[in-house]
Amino acid sequence: MADELRDRKVAILTADGFEEVELTSPRDAIQMAGGKTDIVSPKKEVVRAKKGSEWSLDFDVDVPLDRANPDDYDALLLPGGVYNPDKLRVNEQALGFVKAFFEAGKPVAAICHGPQILINAEVVEGRKMTSVKNISKDLINAGALWEDSAVVVDQGLVTSRTPDDLPDFNEKVLEEFAEGKHAGQHV
Repeated sequence: MADELRDRKVAILTADGFEEVELTSPRDAIQMAGGKTDIVSPKKEVVRAKKGSEWSLDFDVDVPLDRANPDDYDALLLPGGVYNPDKLRVNEQALGFVKAFFEAGKPVAAICHGPQILINAEVVEGRKMTSVKNISKDLINAGALWEDSAVVVDQGLVTSRTPDDLPDFNEKVLEEFAEGKHAGQHV
């Protein structure tokens, strides 16, 4: 397990207002499995997390989005929270970054409200997915096959509902990120 993701580099795309544990828990699991992670953001220096409705910690941005190249990464993680996906889903540069992972067949993981970004990136149609219930109708209306499960995997796309599901989410993230590219992932 300690080197399951050795030589794998994961981009964590986020803006201010992500749910802290939805970034830290999968990031720590990826790093414990030998993977390297970079926080990629439209912000240049730091992004601020939330714990529920309260602001919490600042996290250093490793690579500003305008300098990030999807080709430098093996997988993509999209943490949730309410504010973070809402900011990223209207950022054309962020949407292009996300689409590049799908076009290359690279694994992508999104939790909670994170799949909102995937809706605007137009990569959810026909895919089995889950999310926080608040955005289930949005996913269904965008053509996703939504289900209320702790974690759903569809050709390298891993989605999950809430922080309560993080153990299952992290397990599948490691599995799919270790598998690498998926032939059926293309948009």
